[in-house]
Amino acid sequence: MLTRSLQASLSTSAESCEIAVVSQLPEIEKHETVILTVSSYLFRLMVMIHFKSDASTMDHIARMNGMQAQDMSKQSFHDAIAEYGNLCCGILNRDLGAFFPHIGMSTPNFIGGQCMTYVEMLDCAHIQHFKIHVNDVSIFHVSLCVSAYEELDFVVNENEESANTGELELF
Repeated sequence: MLTRSLQASLSTSAESCEIAVVSQLPEIEKHETVILTVSSYLFRLMVMIHFKSDASTMDHIARMNGMQAQDMSKQSFHDAIAEYGNLCCGILNRDLGAFFPHIGMSTPNFIGGQCMTYVEMLDCAHIQHFKIHVNDVSIFHVSLCVSAYEELDFVVNENEESANTGELELF
């Protein structure tokens, strides 16, 4: 579910997006991290998107916003990263809602890359890291940390597309 939501939110359909599982994060002390949380009574899932404010990342985010990188301020860059993180976790939240009631999502929080040296202290039941290449350029690393308060057992049909595409409903 996470890789599908990352692919849908961190790249456009015109770009190639490859997501690979990696055993460890590279040195990311100079990276920034945006943390988003999806949680219920049974679990807390943290998605940490690690990125650099370098030319390739800024070009990618600007392209996704229909802008030129030189027109993007540091604040608009961070706002865009946070919004794409929200989109990712919103898709994940919706997909998990098919299995778990009462799911909520946090607002994005930014931390420095040096904070990731303490991730093991969270004592999570599951930690997985991913590397994301967009158009053959490494743009993001992502960490998934899951704290389970009860046994989690469900099966996801990977061939089934989500029926809900995220349109707004007006009542």
